[in-house]
Amino acid sequence: MTSRAAGTRYARALFDVARKEGNIEQAGRDLAAFAQLVAGHDLLARVLSNPAIPASRKRAVVEQLITRACSLAPVVGKLMTLLADRDRLMLLPDIGPSYQDRLMAHGNVVRAEVVTAIGLTGDRMAALQQGLARATGRQVQLESRVDPSIIGGAITRIASTVYDGSVTRQLEKMKEALTASAS
Repeated sequence: MTSRAAGTRYARALFDVARKEGNIEQAGRDLAAFAQLVAGHDLLARVLSNPAIPASRKRAVVEQLITRACSLAPVVGKLMTLLADRDRLMLLPDIGPSYQDRLMAHGNVVRAEVVTAIGLTGDRMAALQQGLARATGRQVQLESRVDPSIIGGAITRIASTVYDGSVTRQLEKMKEALTASAS
């Protein structure tokens, strides 16, 4: 099993338990904060992911971090100690994004990205976000990126679906059609 798949399983379990116990958003924030704490300290990250260090020592480190964090949701603390016991703390970078994906799905939110040749104004972004929300039936979390190489138009990605309305793609289609009719 890949680390991403294992991380997704732990994220799903955390989400299910957090939903039964109370605040799924707080668990997500605490998970992200703990992962950021570990990632932000190179030595700590190396210690927690080093297979040569016994799981009992990793658990002691994790328990110290949890004690000092004070406001960590109990369910997140239990997950961190479980990961330490099983020597699976190296999955932490995969668990966080998977948990956020599950949280967004639960809230009926989808991520989308729009790529344009020039930056979009706030009004245009809001209108595009509303249009995508109507089309998908979900709330849309829209990110914008500028790529002058597409010449004009837009490329929109919603989850795994891509809508390419760029001038570059339209020119490629015309070239393919002319080439096909010439042969």
